[in-house]
Amino acid sequence: MRIATIRVRRDVGSALAEMRVGLITAWQTGEYQGEVFEFESPTAFFKLLTLKRWELLERLQVEGPVEVQALARSLRRDVRRVHDDVQPLLEVGLIERDEEGHLFVPFGEIRADFTLRGAAA
Repeated sequence: MRIATIRVRRDVGSALAEMRVGLITAWQTGEYQGEVFEFESPTAFFKLLTLKRWELLERLQVEGPVEVQALARSLRRDVRRVHDDVQPLLEVGLIERDEEGHLFVPFGEIRADFTLRGAAA
């Protein structure tokens, strides 16, 4: 099962160090380490994953591969608006198209990891 982790953190250095460790571990062991989508801020995260797009992801997780028109019907949304929401998710890899052009989420699980640290930390 493919697993996606979505992370929001401002510390790019630690994100790169963690990705390097994961890459080395995968290379040495040959084991799947999951896929990570990093965002430098909540603003960047919410720009890509709007409420409507999150709902779209959830619906695709339930329904499996589906055409844009059927997805729009299921979401009770305009086809053009759903198409507009699909494009950025395809570009980053959170959804994909199968051989027939149907949309699907390639991940059995999507995790979100947010950390807020105050001055006292």
